[in-house]
Formats: sequence, structure tokens, C-alpha cells
Amino acid sequence: METKNFKDYKNLSGSSIIKAYRMEENGVTVHFRNGEVYEYTHGSTGSHHIETMKHLAQAGWGLGSYVEQMTKFGYARQLK
Repeated sequence: METKNFKDYKNLSGSSIIKAYRMEENGVTVHFRNGEVYEYTHGSTGSHHIETMKHLAQAGWGLGSYVEQMTKFGYARQLK
């Protein structure tokens, strides 16, 4: 899978499960350290969760924990 449009996740905690992310108009695509890639959309997990995920992704802190606790199975599709 092509990941050239992904931004590296800052991982300020040093222990995140997130490797990179890509902001979409309708959601966020997350590339996990284990190689899996999931697309989360407003329709699949809700606008509030998507906006929170975008904020955490840009901050470089808390996105992995948030996904694990709040949106783990709320993805629209698995890309890899």
C-alpha cells in the first residue's frame, strides 16, 4: 500500500501503536506500527470521534490510546 501521503505520527509518549496518519475530508486513515492500515470516517465512527482523532494526530499524543478505547472497531474499512 502506498503511504506517501501519510504524515509520521510524532509519538511524543514514545510508546504509541500509531506509525502515521492521513487526514481526509471525511475522516482519518491510520497506519499502525504492526503494518495494518484502517480508514475511519464520519459515517463509521461519528463526527465527534473523527475530529478528536484529527486533533490528537496533529498533537502527536494520545491517538493510539483513543483508538484503543473509543474507536477500535469503528473503522470504515481495513486497507492493509
